[in-house]
Amino acid sequence: MADKKLAVHTPGWVNDFKAFIMRGNVVDMAVGVIIGAAFTAIVNSLVKDVFNPVLGLATGGIDFSNLFVTLKGPVEPTLDAAQKAGAVTLNYGVFINAVIQFLIVAIVIFWMVRLLSKLHTKQAEEPAAPPPPTKSEVLLQEIRDALVHQQPHS
Repeated sequence: MADKKLAVHTPGWVNDFKAFIMRGNVVDMAVGVIIGAAFTAIVNSLVKDVFNPVLGLATGGIDFSNLFVTLKGPVEPTLDAAQKAGAVTLNYGVFINAVIQFLIVAIVIFWMVRLLSKLHTKQAEEPAAPPPPTKSEVLLQEIRDALVHQQPHS
C-alpha cells in the first residue's frame, strides 16, 4: 500500500457559509457596524465632554445623571450612593441624558446626511467630460471630411 491520502469530506453548508460571508453586502455591513461603533464613541464624547458641561453651566450646575427619586430605601444625595445602599430609584436624570444624547446623534446624522447629499448632488450636476474619440472614429471623420472636400459644391 503506497501513500494513500485520506480524503476529508467537507459538509456542503461550509461552502454555502463561505459564499455568504464573502458577499459584498455582508462585508459592507461589517464595515458599517465598525464605523458605527467608532461614531458612537465620538458622539458619546461630544455629549459627555462638550454638551453636558455647557448644559450644566447653563442650568446652574445641575448634573442630570444625579436627578432621581428614591422610591424605597434610604434617601442618599447621589444616585451612586443610593444604588450602593440598595435603594430603589426612579432615575429620570439618566433618562434626560439619554434623550439629550439621542437628539445630538439625530442632529449630527441629519447634518452629515445633508452635507453628503449636497456633495452628491454637486457631483451629479457636473457632467462628465466626453471620452476622446477612438481611432476608428477619427479615421471615419477624416474620410468624411475628405469626401466633403472632393464633392463639387452646387
